[in-house]
Amino acid sequence: MDLALWIAAGLLAVVALTGGISKTFVPKEKLAAAPGGEWTADAGPGFVKSLGVLELLAALGLILPAATGIAPVLVPVTAVCWVLLMVGAMITHARHGSAGFVALNLAYLAVAAFVAWGRFGDFTA
Repeated sequence: MDLALWIAAGLLAVVALTGGISKTFVPKEKLAAAPGGEWTADAGPGFVKSLGVLELLAALGLILPAATGIAPVLVPVTAVCWVLLMVGAMITHARHGSAGFVALNLAYLAVAAFVAWGRFGDFTA
């Protein structure tokens, strides 16, 4: 079970890192032209960059606390925050008619819920 939780957290961390880097450092206009990035055309650049920074922090929060043993409770807390972020992402993609991205965000949500469920109560990670 521990290995499955590490793999799930690692997968989410890679997703968060990738999304965070793109939202933080890629110009909004370029993101808006990419598949799944259409929503950024309606969002302010500060909002997009803020989401990117939150995703970068999520990538760290899913791995570092458990790897270092410092405040491992932050792993499931971060996973719950990721669930909430994915709910917002699903709503946003649904409003823009991107059903495929809604399904993808639902899968990420399920993985995050698994990590949260598995890590709450097990703070030895």
